[in-house]
Order: sequence, then C-alpha cells, then structure tokens
Amino acid sequence: MKFAIIAAGEGSRLAKEGVDLPKPLVKVQDEHLIDRLIRIFMDNDAEEIVVICNNLTPLVSAHLMDLEKNGLRGRRVPLRFIVKSTPSSMHSFFELSPYLSDGPFVLTTVDTIFKEDEFQAYVSAFGRVVADGFDGMMGVTDYIDDEKPLYVGTDELMNVTGFYDDNSAHCRFISGGIYGLCSSSIDTLRACMERKESRMRNFQRALIADGRKLKAFSFSKVMDVDHASDIVKAELFLEKGV
Repeated sequence: MKFAIIAAGEGSRLAKEGVDLPKPLVKVQDEHLIDRLIRIFMDNDAEEIVVICNNLTPLVSAHLMDLEKNGLRGRRVPLRFIVKSTPSSMHSFFELSPYLSDGPFVLTTVDTIFKEDEFQAYVSAFGRVVADGFDGMMGVTDYIDDEKPLYVGTDELMNVTGFYDDNSAHCRFISGGIYGLCSSSIDTLRACMERKESRMRNFQRALIADGRKLKAFSFSKVMDVDHASDIVKAELFLEKGV
C-alpha cells in the first residue's frame, strides 16, 4: 500500500508563537513530525511514501533529500516528494494524485498525531473494507480539540453518511484527517478541481455526493499540532495517553 503526506503548509500560527522551525520539522518526543509519520508508514509495509512540501521552506525539501539519499535511522525510505506551494490541502492532494491512482492509499497531513497501535489496526481494517468493495475508510475520533472540526455522520455499522461543518446532525465523531482511499476517489478529486472547489472537507462531501461507499474507523484520539501548546499536548498524549 502507498502512503502520502501533505506537508505544504507554512505553519504560520506556530511561527507567530515563537516556533522557528517549519511545521514538518517540529519535534514531538525528539522526533520530527514528518519523520514520525514516515517511520510509522514504513512499519506498516509502505510500498511508497509520497510527500508534498512547499517551495518556501527549503529546510524541509533539504531534509527530504537527505532521507531519500541516506534513509531514516539506517532504513531505506521508499520516498517520492514534490516541492510546490499550493493554495489548500485539497490542491496539495491533487498534486500527489498522479502517484496514487493505481491502488489503495492512506493520506494524512504532516501534523496528525495518533497512537501507533491504533493506526496499525486502522490500516488492517482499511484493507478488509477495500476487499469488501468500499471506496474508503476515514479515521475519526470523538475527541474534539479543533477550532473548526468537521463532523462525520455515521450509522450503526460505521458507514459514513455525511460530513458537516456544525453538529446539527448530532454526530458522535469528527474527522481525524486520516484518509484511506481507493483510486476511484481520484475521479471525485478531479471533478472538485474542475469545479474550482477547495478544502479537503469539500472533497469529502463530494465523495458522498458521488455515491462512494465509506467506512469510519474510530481512533481514541487524534490531534493536530497547530499551536506551540499543542507540542506539549502531543507529547503528553503519546507518553501517557491523555
């Protein structure tokens, strides 16, 4: 299976709060965010890891070049990366899509923090739902610590029924920013781009509108590193599970 990382944001909120490294190189438990994801993906038998970073943070592209040449802690990394600034995460996904169109893949943003054992269970479950004819499996959580969460509607079988900007539908879960998708999703993505839409949440709504069959997988907690205080929260969560 292929894995992909969107690492094209500028991390402007972190910079305003005194974090002088670009977001992909911020460290949690003494490990760069991007290295943590790459390591976990390799531990889950990654066939290839595709990354997009922007052209405004040369430290990130230099780091990726080093990983490509020297590996990660002595392990060869099956890495492909693109250096290009984009206006949104959905546009970044579109830039990655030519390398993801030949089979199932898992996509995340670079600052997504989750428990490794839960992610392993998620990857296994994704493989099973693909075999059952589903188009994707979304990582969700009932932990809400997001400024603008995307609520995810589910039925009793954890089939995804909709994506909402507010919780008027009384959803139990929000999106964790972990997307397991089949290549059929690329057609929906192209149509979104043709309609000049943006934002990953609009793409997710388009998947439902196109009749794509999606499952949800519940993580105990998924968090993003958007603020300096989130680094401390992430380390506490990974160390003590809180």
